[in-house]
Amino acid sequence: MVAHAEAPRGSLQHYFPGGKDQLIAEAVAWAGDYAARRVARVAGKITDPTPGKLFEAMAAQWRDEFTAQGFDAGCPLVATVADTAATSDDLRAAVGKAFDGWQRPVAATLEELGVPAGRSASLAVLMLSALEGAIVLARAHRDVAPLDTVVAELWPLLDGAVTRRRTSTVD
Repeated sequence: MVAHAEAPRGSLQHYFPGGKDQLIAEAVAWAGDYAARRVARVAGKITDPTPGKLFEAMAAQWRDEFTAQGFDAGCPLVATVADTAATSDDLRAAVGKAFDGWQRPVAATLEELGVPAGRSASLAVLMLSALEGAIVLARAHRDVAPLDTVVAELWPLLDGAVTRRRTSTVD
């Protein structure tokens, strides 16, 4: 890794005294923050937003990436937990924290769209779980169909969870 970056020997230990696990934990934290920020950007671009449209837009980011760049890249959170769940409590905790940091803005956005607070958190878990599973299946099959399937199946459920009109962001 250090050789690939053409960095001086000792750089990893200097910047990451906790070694490889610290490097991975910091990368996972960054990825979780990035995913959380993407929720707000995606939601802000949706015309007449609904929970179903939010989920469609989240899946579309992956569909677009797979279509343009191929199926080699996936979610670093899933990769990290799959590789370290049984071997590193610290990395498993870092991934859990990153997923929590991504789930919170999804739940908050659902609430803004009229989903009751008591249900928005569980629907956010469902959305992230379905999205991550569809990403894994899309990569395995080298086909975006799993992304389209989860969007089509969850859209009615998500929009059906709205019990009040969307709160206005304009005063």
